[in-house]
Amino acid sequence: MVFQGTLFEVSPRERHATELRRLLRAYQVVALLGARQVGKSTLARVVAEAWPSPVNWFDLEDDADVARLAAPGLVLGPLRGLVVLDEVQRRPELFPALRVLADRPRAPARFLVLGSATPELLKQSSESLAGRVAFHHLPPLTLDETGLRDLRRLWLRGGFPRAYTARSDAESAEWRRGFAKTFIERDLRQLGTTIPAQALSRFWSMLAHVHGNVINWAELGRSLGVGDMTVRRYFDLLAGTYVMRELKPWHENLTKRQVKQPKVYFADSGLLHTHLDIETHEQLDRHPSLGASWEGFCMEQVIAALGARPEQCFFWATHAGAELDLLVTAAGRRRGIEFKRTDAPKLTPSMRIAIDDLKLDSLDVVHAGEHTFTLGPKVRAVAAGRLLTDLAGTTARRPR
Repeated sequence: MVFQGTLFEVSPRERHATELRRLLRAYQVVALLGARQVGKSTLARVVAEAWPSPVNWFDLEDDADVARLAAPGLVLGPLRGLVVLDEVQRRPELFPALRVLADRPRAPARFLVLGSATPELLKQSSESLAGRVAFHHLPPLTLDETGLRDLRRLWLRGGFPRAYTARSDAESAEWRRGFAKTFIERDLRQLGTTIPAQALSRFWSMLAHVHGNVINWAELGRSLGVGDMTVRRYFDLLAGTYVMRELKPWHENLTKRQVKQPKVYFADSGLLHTHLDIETHEQLDRHPSLGASWEGFCMEQVIAALGARPEQCFFWATHAGAELDLLVTAAGRRRGIEFKRTDAPKLTPSMRIAIDDLKLDSLDVVHAGEHTFTLGPKVRAVAAGRLLTDLAGTTARRPR
């Protein structure tokens, strides 16, 4: 699998393909989840092409395939090999049938289901297939796939394959505008939402101006003329379809008063720039949201590079002003990350407080310069251009 564009090609998403193959060997049902147009079908075809036994593919956006599955148990039961169900969120009633098929002794088939919504949004999947399904999230393209030399291109355009590989920045921007319009007006409707498209579109645009900030649901609700619970429902729908990220606050029994409201981020920098009317590098460099855009973009790259799950990722802030952009808790470690759109980051009092109060094992400051260097005990500045190699450093090699 190669994403081809007029200007360049990007490497195959082999890391994700390898993980899918591993999961399919271990589970009867594997769900590949991610935003619309992120490359799920392309990745599934790569896995299917190398599958050693027969492959059956059902596209649930195709009326003929939907008609074939009117009696899913009778149709899917006799199949052998690999069965792919694409855009399964359109037919959540298939999940009870999959549960029955997955429980068969010596089941003759593996099922790969592709979906554009989280298990929490597809409640039937989480309830019907509990303990029987493995989930794998496919994000937009990341730096380990595009290469660090294209960091600025990936930052501006985002990681949706067709946006990233467009022939020009203008063509990329046009594709993203079309995606956003179709996503609101058609794709979300297919999930059964009754929220007016105009309200959702306006809300999504408003979120671009609070990207990277602690969210105030009541204030957003007043701007839209709805209640804070309604606004929260709007956001959950966008987060549940992988276009927004909610970063929860970390709080524990400290003497300091801590922020307990979440932060919100666009999951893809290209979609953020679409909603901010940014189409070129020059516009991005002059925009007031430059720093917030950089923070969100680098955060997604760090989370992908560390393989961190959403429930392992937090931010931390106190009402006195100390804060930490990202806290990753995994493998018994607490790892702090700060994001600075500067080429000369410095050790700050806030960083020292975060290290002491949170008992961090390490703190990395991801910056826009060219060099990685030590800032202090447990703290180093990591050049964004060396993110993939330098982020792998362990606290054991750092001065304390």
